[in-house]
Amino acid sequence: MDGLDRHDLLMDSDERKLQDGIFVNSSSLDVLRGRGRMEHGCPHYRRRCKIRAPCCDKVFDCRHCHNEAMAKEGNDLQFHEVPRHMVEEVICALCKTEQRVKQICEKCAVCMGEYFCEKCKFFDDDVSKGQFHCDACGICRVGGSDNFFHCERCGCCYAKSLQNGHSCVENSTQQNCPVCFEYLFDSVKDISVLRCGHTMHLQCLREMHRHSRYTCPTCSKSVCDMSKMWEQLDREIAATPMPETYQDKKVWILCNDCGVDSEVQFHIIAQKCHHCCSYNTRQIKGKGQSTSQ
Repeated sequence: MDGLDRHDLLMDSDERKLQDGIFVNSSSLDVLRGRGRMEHGCPHYRRRCKIRAPCCDKVFDCRHCHNEAMAKEGNDLQFHEVPRHMVEEVICALCKTEQRVKQICEKCAVCMGEYFCEKCKFFDDDVSKGQFHCDACGICRVGGSDNFFHCERCGCCYAKSLQNGHSCVENSTQQNCPVCFEYLFDSVKDISVLRCGHTMHLQCLREMHRHSRYTCPTCSKSVCDMSKMWEQLDREIAATPMPETYQDKKVWILCNDCGVDSEVQFHIIAQKCHHCCSYNTRQIKGKGQSTSQ
Protein backbone atom coordinates (compact mmCIF):
# COMPACT_ATOMS: atom_id res chain seq x y z
CA MET A 1 0.00 0.00 0.00
CA ASP A 2 2.75 2.42 -0.99
CA GLY A 3 4.41 2.15 2.42
CA LEU A 4 1.27 3.15 4.37
CA ASP A 5 0.31 1.13 7.42
CA ARG A 6 -3.16 -0.43 7.14
CA HIS A 7 -4.05 1.20 10.48
CA ASP A 8 -3.34 4.63 8.93
CA LEU A 9 -6.02 3.99 6.33
CA LEU A 10 -8.58 2.55 8.73
CA MET A 11 -8.05 4.98 11.65
CA ASP A 12 -11.29 6.54 12.91
CA SER A 13 -11.68 10.32 12.73
CA ASP A 14 -11.61 10.65 16.53
CA GLU A 15 -8.19 8.99 16.85
CA ARG A 16 -4.82 10.73 17.10
CA LYS A 17 -1.21 9.56 16.77
CA LEU A 18 1.43 10.48 19.34
CA GLN A 19 5.05 11.19 18.46
CA ASP A 20 6.18 7.66 19.43
CA GLY A 21 3.67 6.01 17.13
CA ILE A 22 1.10 4.94 19.72
CA PHE A 23 -2.49 5.38 18.63
CA VAL A 24 -5.04 6.63 21.16
CA ASN A 25 -8.57 7.90 20.89
CA SER A 26 -9.47 11.50 21.68
CA SER A 27 -10.67 10.77 25.24
CA SER A 28 -7.38 9.05 26.09
CA LEU A 29 -5.49 11.93 24.53
CA ASP A 30 -7.37 14.37 26.78
CA VAL A 31 -6.24 12.34 29.79
CA LEU A 32 -2.63 12.38 28.60
CA ARG A 33 -2.61 16.09 27.98
CA GLY A 34 -4.42 16.88 31.22
CA ARG A 35 -1.90 15.16 33.52
CA GLY A 36 -0.60 17.40 36.30
CA ARG A 37 -2.94 20.27 35.52
CA MET A 38 -2.80 22.95 38.27
CA GLU A 39 -0.18 20.85 40.14
CA HIS A 40 2.94 22.59 38.87
CA GLY A 41 4.20 26.12 38.63
CA CYS A 42 5.18 28.94 40.95
CA PRO A 43 3.54 31.67 43.05
CA HIS A 44 2.87 33.61 39.84
CA TYR A 45 1.44 30.98 37.46
CA ARG A 46 0.18 27.40 37.38
CA ARG A 47 1.97 25.78 34.42
CA ARG A 48 3.64 22.53 33.45
CA CYS A 49 6.90 23.88 32.13
CA LYS A 50 9.84 26.04 33.04
CA ILE A 51 11.54 28.58 30.78
CA ARG A 52 15.17 28.98 29.85
CA ALA A 53 15.92 32.68 30.09
CA PRO A 54 17.53 33.82 26.83
CA CYS A 55 19.36 36.63 28.63
CA CYS A 56 21.39 34.52 31.07
CA ASP A 57 20.68 30.93 29.91
CA LYS A 58 19.31 29.96 33.34
CA VAL A 59 16.11 27.98 34.03
CA PHE A 60 13.23 29.54 35.99
CA ASP A 61 9.54 28.78 36.57
CA CYS A 62 8.56 32.06 34.88
CA ARG A 63 9.90 35.48 33.96
CA HIS A 64 8.77 36.97 37.28
CA CYS A 65 10.75 34.32 39.19
CA HIS A 66 13.79 35.29 37.12
CA ASN A 67 13.32 39.02 37.72
CA GLU A 68 12.81 38.55 41.46
CA ALA A 69 15.93 36.37 41.69
CA MET A 70 17.95 39.02 39.90
CA ALA A 71 16.64 41.72 42.25
CA LYS A 72 17.54 39.67 45.35
CA GLU A 73 21.15 39.37 44.21
CA GLY A 74 21.44 43.10 44.79
CA ASN A 75 23.90 43.62 41.96
CA ASP A 76 22.66 46.63 40.02
CA LEU A 77 25.25 46.09 37.30
CA GLN A 78 24.05 42.55 36.58
CA PHE A 79 20.31 43.13 37.11
CA HIS A 80 18.19 42.46 34.03
CA GLU A 81 14.69 41.28 33.14
CA VAL A 82 13.62 38.50 30.82
CA PRO A 83 12.65 39.72 27.34
CA ARG A 84 9.49 37.61 27.23
CA HIS A 85 9.11 37.57 23.47
CA MET A 86 12.64 36.19 23.04
CA VAL A 87 12.12 33.00 25.10
CA GLU A 88 12.83 30.06 22.77
CA GLU A 89 13.26 27.02 25.04
CA VAL A 90 11.02 25.46 27.69
CA ILE A 91 11.44 22.40 29.91
CA CYS A 92 8.46 20.10 30.47
CA ALA A 93 7.69 19.78 34.19
CA LEU A 94 6.61 16.15 33.80
CA CYS A 95 9.22 14.52 31.57
CA LYS A 96 11.95 17.19 31.91
CA THR A 97 12.43 17.40 28.13
CA GLU A 98 13.87 20.69 26.91
CA GLN A 99 12.35 21.80 23.63
CA ARG A 100 11.30 24.73 21.48
CA VAL A 101 8.34 26.75 22.77
CA LYS A 102 5.06 24.94 22.05
CA GLN A 103 1.88 24.15 23.95
CA ILE A 104 2.09 20.33 23.75
CA CYS A 105 5.22 18.54 24.97
CA GLU A 106 6.90 16.77 22.05
CA LYS A 107 7.98 13.88 24.30
CA CYS A 108 5.12 13.04 26.69
CA ALA A 109 2.24 14.87 24.95
CA VAL A 110 1.19 16.74 28.10
CA CYS A 111 -0.33 20.19 27.65
CA MET A 112 2.13 22.57 29.30
CA GLY A 113 -0.47 25.31 29.69
CA GLU A 114 -4.25 25.34 29.14
CA TYR A 115 -3.80 28.94 28.02
CA PHE A 116 -0.91 29.37 25.60
CA CYS A 117 0.19 32.47 23.72
CA GLU A 118 2.76 31.83 21.03
CA LYS A 119 3.49 35.56 20.69
CA CYS A 120 4.28 36.09 24.38
CA LYS A 121 5.67 32.56 24.95
CA PHE A 122 3.24 32.43 27.85
CA PHE A 123 1.69 29.40 29.59
CA ASP A 124 -0.97 29.26 32.33
CA ASP A 125 -3.20 26.42 33.52
CA ASP A 126 -5.54 28.70 35.46
CA VAL A 127 -7.84 29.79 32.64
CA SER A 128 -10.34 31.24 35.13
CA LYS A 129 -8.35 34.48 34.82
CA GLY A 130 -9.77 35.04 31.34
CA GLN A 131 -6.41 35.58 29.63
CA PHE A 132 -6.29 37.21 26.20
CA HIS A 133 -3.61 38.67 23.97
CA CYS A 134 -3.86 42.34 23.00
CA ASP A 135 -1.97 43.04 19.78
CA ALA A 136 -1.99 46.79 20.48
CA CYS A 137 -0.42 46.32 23.93
CA GLY A 138 1.81 43.56 22.60
CA ILE A 139 1.25 41.40 25.70
CA CYS A 140 -1.34 39.12 27.31
CA ARG A 141 -3.85 40.51 29.78
CA VAL A 142 -6.47 38.99 32.09
CA GLY A 143 -10.16 39.63 32.70
CA GLY A 144 -11.66 38.48 29.39
CA SER A 145 -11.32 40.27 26.06
CA ASP A 146 -15.06 41.04 25.99
CA ASN A 147 -14.70 43.16 29.13
CA PHE A 148 -11.90 45.43 27.91
CA PHE A 149 -11.10 47.93 25.18
CA HIS A 150 -7.74 49.31 24.10
CA CYS A 151 -7.39 53.08 24.44
CA GLU A 152 -5.00 54.22 21.72
CA ARG A 153 -4.05 57.44 23.49
CA CYS A 154 -3.53 55.90 26.92
CA GLY A 155 -1.77 52.97 25.26
CA CYS A 156 -3.39 50.34 27.45
CA CYS A 157 -6.43 48.08 27.88
CA TYR A 158 -9.11 49.49 30.20
CA ALA A 159 -12.40 48.09 31.47
CA LYS A 160 -15.29 48.89 29.15
CA SER A 161 -16.98 50.77 31.98
CA LEU A 162 -14.32 53.46 31.41
CA GLN A 163 -14.69 53.60 27.63
CA ASN A 164 -16.66 56.85 27.57
CA GLY A 165 -15.81 58.14 31.01
CA HIS A 166 -12.07 58.36 31.62
CA SER A 167 -9.53 61.15 31.24
CA CYS A 168 -6.90 60.18 28.68
CA VAL A 169 -3.25 60.47 29.67
CA GLU A 170 -0.78 59.49 26.99
CA ASN A 171 0.95 56.17 27.79
CA SER A 172 -0.60 56.30 31.25
CA THR A 173 0.69 52.92 32.44
CA GLN A 174 4.11 53.02 30.83
CA GLN A 175 5.61 54.37 34.02
CA ASN A 176 6.21 53.30 37.60
CA CYS A 177 3.50 53.28 40.26
CA PRO A 178 3.89 56.60 42.13
CA VAL A 179 3.67 54.77 45.47
CA CYS A 180 5.68 51.53 45.19
CA PHE A 181 7.62 52.44 42.01
CA GLU A 182 6.92 49.10 40.29
CA TYR A 183 6.47 49.37 36.51
CA LEU A 184 2.74 49.41 35.77
CA PHE A 185 2.33 48.42 32.13
CA ASP A 186 2.99 44.70 32.57
CA SER A 187 2.35 44.43 36.31
CA VAL A 188 0.44 41.33 37.45
CA LYS A 189 -1.25 43.39 40.20
CA ASP A 190 -4.61 45.13 39.74
CA ILE A 191 -4.29 48.71 38.49
CA SER A 192 -6.66 51.58 39.25
CA VAL A 193 -7.34 54.39 36.77
CA LEU A 194 -7.86 57.58 38.75
CA ARG A 195 -10.36 60.31 37.87
CA CYS A 196 -7.48 62.47 36.59
CA GLY A 197 -6.36 59.70 34.21
CA HIS A 198 -3.19 58.75 36.07
CA THR A 199 -2.72 55.16 37.16
CA MET A 200 -1.42 53.28 40.18
CA HIS A 201 -1.78 49.89 41.82
CA LEU A 202 -5.19 49.34 43.42
CA GLN A 203 -3.45 47.97 46.50
CA CYS A 204 -1.36 51.15 46.79
CA LEU A 205 -4.47 53.32 46.39
CA ARG A 206 -6.17 51.44 49.24
CA GLU A 207 -3.07 51.90 51.37
CA MET A 208 -3.24 55.65 50.69
CA HIS A 209 -6.87 55.70 51.81
CA ARG A 210 -5.94 53.91 55.04
CA HIS A 211 -3.58 56.80 55.74
CA SER A 212 -6.23 59.42 54.81
CA ARG A 213 -4.50 60.40 51.56
CA TYR A 214 -7.07 61.19 48.87
CA THR A 215 -5.09 63.03 46.18
CA CYS A 216 -3.21 61.75 43.16
CA PRO A 217 0.53 61.54 43.94
CA THR A 218 1.26 62.73 40.39
CA CYS A 219 -1.03 65.75 39.90
CA SER A 220 -2.64 66.30 43.35
CA LYS A 221 -6.23 66.07 42.05
CA SER A 222 -8.78 64.34 44.27
CA VAL A 223 -8.99 60.61 43.55
CA CYS A 224 -12.59 60.17 44.74
CA ASP A 225 -15.78 62.08 45.50
CA MET A 226 -14.85 64.38 48.38
CA SER A 227 -18.15 66.30 48.63
CA LYS A 228 -18.99 64.86 52.07
CA MET A 229 -15.57 65.88 53.36
CA TRP A 230 -16.00 69.39 51.96
CA GLU A 231 -19.38 69.70 53.71
CA GLN A 232 -17.74 68.67 56.98
CA LEU A 233 -15.04 71.33 56.50
CA ASP A 234 -17.77 73.91 55.81
CA ARG A 235 -19.28 73.14 59.22
CA GLU A 236 -15.92 73.20 61.00
CA ILE A 237 -14.98 76.57 59.48
CA ALA A 238 -18.37 78.05 60.33
CA ALA A 239 -17.87 76.92 63.93
CA THR A 240 -14.33 78.33 64.11
CA PRO A 241 -14.32 82.12 63.70
CA MET A 242 -10.94 83.69 63.09
CA PRO A 243 -9.46 86.28 65.51
CA GLU A 244 -10.30 89.87 64.63
CA THR A 245 -6.78 90.58 63.36
CA TYR A 246 -7.23 87.89 60.67
CA GLN A 247 -10.83 88.55 59.68
CA ASP A 248 -9.86 90.77 56.75
CA LYS A 249 -6.86 88.72 55.66
CA LYS A 250 -7.06 87.40 52.11
CA VAL A 251 -4.77 84.97 50.30
CA TRP A 252 -4.36 83.66 46.77
CA ILE A 253 -4.95 79.96 46.24
CA LEU A 254 -4.65 77.49 43.40
CA CYS A 255 -7.26 74.73 43.26
CA ASN A 256 -5.69 71.33 42.60
CA ASP A 257 -9.02 69.99 41.31
CA CYS A 258 -10.17 72.61 38.79
CA GLY A 259 -6.92 74.51 38.27
CA VAL A 260 -8.45 77.95 38.94
CA ASP A 261 -6.49 80.48 41.01
CA SER A 262 -8.43 82.99 43.10
CA GLU A 263 -8.26 85.34 46.07
CA VAL A 264 -10.19 84.06 49.10
CA GLN A 265 -10.74 84.80 52.77
CA PHE A 266 -7.94 83.24 54.82
CA HIS A 267 -8.83 80.58 57.38
CA ILE A 268 -6.51 78.54 59.55
CA ILE A 269 -8.36 75.26 58.81
CA ALA A 270 -8.50 75.30 54.99
CA GLN A 271 -9.06 77.53 51.97
CA LYS A 272 -12.08 76.86 49.76
CA CYS A 273 -12.14 77.23 45.99
CA HIS A 274 -15.29 79.19 45.15
CA HIS A 275 -15.17 77.96 41.56
CA CYS A 276 -15.69 74.24 42.28
CA CYS A 277 -16.20 74.26 46.09
CA SER A 278 -13.16 72.05 46.68
CA TYR A 279 -10.87 72.41 49.67
CA ASN A 280 -8.08 70.63 47.79
CA THR A 281 -6.19 73.90 47.39
CA ARG A 282 -2.77 75.37 48.06
CA GLN A 283 -1.70 78.90 48.86
CA ILE A 284 0.27 80.70 46.15
CA LYS A 285 1.82 84.09 45.61
CA GLY A 286 -0.78 86.71 44.85
CA LYS A 287 -0.96 88.45 41.51
CA GLY A 288 1.53 91.30 41.40
CA GLN A 289 3.42 90.05 44.46
CA SER A 290 7.18 89.74 44.11
CA THR A 291 9.03 86.71 45.38
CA SER A 292 11.53 87.46 48.16
CA GLN A 293 15.14 86.40 47.59
